[in-house]
Formats: sequence, C-alpha cells, structure tokens
Amino acid sequence: MHSYEVWVNGVEEPGTRWVYWPRVGQLLREPFEVLGLKARLERGEDLPYDDRLLAGRVALSAPAQGLRALAAARAAQPGWAAVPLADRMELLHGIHRAVAERREELTGLLVAEGHPVRLAAWELDSVTASFHPDSVADFAARLREPERTSAGRRTRMVRKPDGVVCLSPPRNAPTSNSFYGALALAAGNSLVVNAPPTAPLGVSFVYRELVAPLLERLGAPPGTLNVVCTHARAVVRQWLDSPDCDDLVFFGGSEQGLKLERECVAAGKKPVLELSGNDGVLVWRDAEVDLAARALCERYYGSGQICMTPKFAIVHPEVADRLLKELMEQVREIRPGLPEDPRTVLSPVVKRAEFTEFVGEVLAAGGELLCGGEFVDVDDEPSSAGPFIRPAVVRVDGLAAAARLRAFREETFFPLLCVVVPEAPVRLEEAIGFLNANRYGLRNSLWTQDERVVERFCEEVVNGGMLKVNDSHIGCLPSVPYNGGTGATGGIFGEANMPAVRTTHLQSIAVATLVRPRESVFDHAAACGAGPAEAAGSAACMG
Repeated sequence: MHSYEVWVNGVEEPGTRWVYWPRVGQLLREPFEVLGLKARLERGEDLPYDDRLLAGRVALSAPAQGLRALAAARAAQPGWAAVPLADRMELLHGIHRAVAERREELTGLLVAEGHPVRLAAWELDSVTASFHPDSVADFAARLREPERTSAGRRTRMVRKPDGVVCLSPPRNAPTSNSFYGALALAAGNSLVVNAPPTAPLGVSFVYRELVAPLLERLGAPPGTLNVVCTHARAVVRQWLDSPDCDDLVFFGGSEQGLKLERECVAAGKKPVLELSGNDGVLVWRDAEVDLAARALCERYYGSGQICMTPKFAIVHPEVADRLLKELMEQVREIRPGLPEDPRTVLSPVVKRAEFTEFVGEVLAAGGELLCGGEFVDVDDEPSSAGPFIRPAVVRVDGLAAAARLRAFREETFFPLLCVVVPEAPVRLEEAIGFLNANRYGLRNSLWTQDERVVERFCEEVVNGGMLKVNDSHIGCLPSVPYNGGTGATGGIFGEANMPAVRTTHLQSIAVATLVRPRESVFDHAAACGAGPAEAAGSAACMG
C-alpha cells in the first residue's frame, strides 16, 4: 500500500486522519463497495485494507504543520541556494531518470486516480520533455548568462531564487502539474507543496519517493522540501498571510485565480498562475485534413477536462465539409471505458449541467449538433445518470455569430468541440482577430501548407503562451514551455512559463577590473560639468 504521512523539515509526521484513495476503475464498476470501504476506513474502523479497491492513503495535515513547513522552508532556503547551480541541475537529471525507471508505477497511480492510460502516457511524456537534458541545459543557461567585458568591467546577468515557493496543483491533473515545483527547486528555491485531498496520492509519491531522496543525496537541508495535504482554500489563505511565502503558484479557474492575483500583490507575494484555457485552432483552405482532424480529436482527452486541449476551431469554408466528414468519422470511434483500457481517452464528466446549458445556447442561436452529446455509462449505454458524455461537435456559421456564444468565448470543461465556419470570402486577418479577441491565452494552433499564412499567423497572433503549426495541439517538446499563457490564463504577468525562470528574479553584476574610481560619482560629476542625475549614468565620469 502507498502510505504517506505529512512531510515537514525532512521528517514524517502523523496527520489528523487518513484519506484513502479508491481505484477509479473499480469505483465505476463497484461504487457502493468501494465508497463503503473508503468511508469506514476513514472513520477509523479496524478493517483489512483491500488493494483491489483502494490505491493508497495520505494523511491530512493540520494548520500548525503548514506553518512549521513554511518556517522550515525559510530556514533551509539559503543553504540550498548555496549549492552550486550545476549540482542543482543534477536534481532535474535525476528526476528525468527516475520518471523513466518508474514510469510503469507512475502510470498505475495516474490510472488509479482516474486518468485513462493514454492520457497518463501523454502526461508523463510532457514531464519527460520538461526534464529532458536539452531542457535542463536551457534552464541553466537562462539562470546564469555568460560573463562579458564592458567598459573595463566584468558583467553578467544572473537570476536569483525568490525564496520560498508554495505550490497548489490542480485537482484535475495534480500529479503531472506538481512537477512544476521540482523546477522551482532547481532554481534554488525551497518548496512547500500541497497534495490536494481530492487526488493526493500521485503528488505524494512524486515528492516523497522521487524528489526527496534526490535532494538528500545532493546535500539539501531537510526543510528544502515540505509536503502537506489540506484543502486548497485553507492552505492558500495560510500562504497569503505568512511572511515565509514568497511565490504562490496556483492552478485553477480564472475567476478565482485572478482574484488571488490581486491578493498576492497586496500581500507582497509573486503570483504565478496557471488558469483556464480556451484554445483555438485555425484550419486554412489548404490544410492536411486528416491530420488536422486528428489534432482536433485531442479535444477529448480526459473528456476535455484539461486546460490545453483545443476548444474551438475556425475552419475555412473551402475545406469545411471535408474536414467535418473526417472529424465525424474519428469522433464516433471515441467511446467511454475503464481507465485501464488502453483505448480509452474519456473520463467521467464533472460539469454535466454546464454541458447541457452551453449546447442548448448554441442550438437556440441556430447552430447544429453534428454528433454526440448523449449521457452514457461506462459501457456506452444511454443513461441520464451516466458519468460520461459522448464526444460532441457543434457547428456555427459566421464569426460574428460565434463571438456571441459562451461556447466560443468561455472555457468549456467537457467533451464539446465548437466549429465555426466563417462566411466567404474569408480574410486571414479576420480569423486572426477572432483568436486575438479571446480573453484567455494558453495555446493556439494552425493547419496550412502556405508559408505566407504560417508567417502571418506566427507574427500576428499575440494571444497565448504557445503557438503550434501543423502539429499536435497538446504535444510537448524539450526546451519549449508547455505551461503559461496570457490574459485570463496567466493574469497580468502571464506568458510562456518556465518555472525555473518564473520563480527567480533578474540581477545584474558588474565587477570593475581595468578601472579604479577614486571619488564618488557626485564629487566627480562637478569635474565633468554634469549634475548628479547625468553623472550617475556617465561611464566617462567613472573612469
């Protein structure tokens, strides 16, 4: 059994009680038996643990443990930052190796938490790309640029760690996103990470079994890493109120996250936000239709309950019929199933009422439901109480009509792909304008074979942290950030997000070598005939 207590200052501590995590595949088949055993064990009844039904347990932490975790992180951070950068980069290399070596075990935990095998594979591929040697080399180069010589001085630009970073992963994909904290550690920060009680097992595994042993081998002080488990609202409030939190990394909905951003600034914390997404795909007249349709089907990974899946597509009218025909054929092959089934990509849908509401608005406005939308059970049998929704595609004609609908304007966190076919003749600037008008900004992608269209898309689409062209929309690559965005996705500081960079601050250093100033800048200013302000920027007056 995977069993994890609270981790504070390098020591295990008992929590207030245990949270047992069910195997979601069994939960879908035997809900009463699984939930009954979970509830009785969490009440403290002396019952045998059943590994067939349960995946493990994590101890809930008390508020006092959260405060001690913050204090331990503050005390440990200077010692960890003093470890040479090259050694800290070894933490990332070690994680890359550990994920490869224990991939099967990690996959099993993700599947137990309800992630289909194919979704788990994509998540771990994303993690692997982030910790690839090329990515690590890129991080190191950005943290410490090469030394230069200028005006008789050695100069360099370095990034210094912000201090204590506190991380609250999202409940829909906590394990893969929790690796964000390891990148902040490599930059010289200490870390407090919260394993969400709604899905705590994978996060606890990553930090207790992969990260903590590596930190110990690198000589990190015990409080460099601390792992608590409590409700996000409570722990975020504790971090906001504590002088021992410098950066607050938050994953969640845009409205909640943008409110938190204001609170962070007021409290003197750096907010690093990973919020909602409403990704768009532009399919131009000469697109490779079969490949574009395959990329659009990535919408349904995890039933669309992932921020970076494509939510809507703008399809050129000259290719719309062929694209939709190919898309329908592929979408109708997507079926619900147990997460252990390698063919499954769908997950139980949380926002079922919102799905019905958004589709209803599209139909009332004259849009068309092309396929899907039925509530079904795990065996794909229609059921009003079924936890799954058959993948749906809706079509709306005209950019102006689409712009009025929430299905295109807001994040849709369910298996719904919205297709808008602009009225002919279509101008590229209108399609790009539609993408740029999106208040979110995570990813946008393009399908075309026209290099002029590619260049205009890359130059003129300013919305988003990532642009993809003729490629998987959700795929990740070494040295390319897969998180981060603009607008309601990343807040006012939003951009493509490299955690090792975002949790640091830039510092310039100048060491005089061939010059030796003898007087203060203000005294020497008089000889140069300049006032104090001008003299402060005058290299001649410093020679």
